[in-house]
Amino acid sequence: MRSPQRLAVLSLHTSPLAQPGLNDGGGMNVYVRALASALARAGVECDVLTRADAPGLDPIVEVEPGFRVVHLDAGPAAAVSKHELVELIDLMTQAALAYLSGPNSVDVIHANYWISGAVGHKLKHALDLPLAATFHTLARVKADAGIDDDVDDRTRIEHEVIECADLMLASTDGEVTQLVDLYGGSPERIAVVPPGVDHERFNPGTPADRAAVRSMLGLGDRPTLLFAGRIQALKGADLAVRALAALNNPEALLLIVGGPSGLEGERELAKLHAQVGELGLNNQVRFMLPQAHDSLAGLYRAADVCVVPSRAESFGLVALEAAACGTPVVAAAVGGLTSIVEDGKTGFLVESRDALAFAAPIERLIRDRAFAQSMGEAAEQRSRRYAWTMTAARLRLLFSELSLREPTFCQ
Repeated sequence: MRSPQRLAVLSLHTSPLAQPGLNDGGGMNVYVRALASALARAGVECDVLTRADAPGLDPIVEVEPGFRVVHLDAGPAAAVSKHELVELIDLMTQAALAYLSGPNSVDVIHANYWISGAVGHKLKHALDLPLAATFHTLARVKADAGIDDDVDDRTRIEHEVIECADLMLASTDGEVTQLVDLYGGSPERIAVVPPGVDHERFNPGTPADRAAVRSMLGLGDRPTLLFAGRIQALKGADLAVRALAALNNPEALLLIVGGPSGLEGERELAKLHAQVGELGLNNQVRFMLPQAHDSLAGLYRAADVCVVPSRAESFGLVALEAAACGTPVVAAAVGGLTSIVEDGKTGFLVESRDALAFAAPIERLIRDRAFAQSMGEAAEQRSRRYAWTMTAARLRLLFSELSLREPTFCQ
């Protein structure tokens, strides 16, 4: 069994160099960048192919030895919505094919998200290479959660990729069930490989670290809640605001860290501002721009509770990063969040989308600091089950096994 020497990682709708929390940048950016870095350090060279979405970008950026970001010339050198990117699939395929057909040949293609899956599917057949696919989110799961803002072609494309991919990577057992039950995916071609967390960056730090960030932000002794994520309906920031109102505690503060994302992002942000005003919370909600990862770690430590009220979540890196920093999480009981948060032990899972249901565990955590500290310590210990080195080691083995399998073909 030969280990793959080079891997083409497709992340076409967003670059791993982009700021998470802004536009389409989110957990997938963190996933692609951290995983490519871990694989490179494990001896698997990674070329991450993304679309050049701004003028003047270097064609190839070496992030570190063995890990390069390749900017493909495909369509306008400007930000393009995911809806418009569908029209560029053929152009992106041609650009990727031109790059991979020369001296930059690879052993495996790893497509991330459905747009990359569409391109990866075409490259699989053109180059006769095995295709691995990580979807991150699925259209039918979002639709079941009441979010139906994707292009009409998405579900069809996801079905086509799932039918032909040699390997599908799921973050949790629940995602395996979704791939099988909603899309007819073959269980034999699905492997559960959870993402990791960078424990050197995300850790509890010292009391002085926490105090320094709280002082810098002027938090004083105010109970502080944190919502970190893109501003879009899927992430549920509106529920975090309603939960704050339900606390009925004028000292409590909510930090909303992130920028608008998607076609409805600006509208969603405007609705949030209006909601804050209508609820009389202008002095209790602070909107902050997306933060670099190092700064985000400081915010996790500074917060008393991290609120993750997503309507759907394939995994939930924010919850894992907060846990690694020793901050209790109050999260919606959906998707991968149910595997990260151990209800009542490392945080709380809330079945309802009622504001009072979220406010109750939040109030308990900010009222009983000793209990919150104990829960945060348990969360940090549990987070150690996840590390990018473990994720990379598992993927390296799975990619090696692809060389022994009969390739999968479209039906």
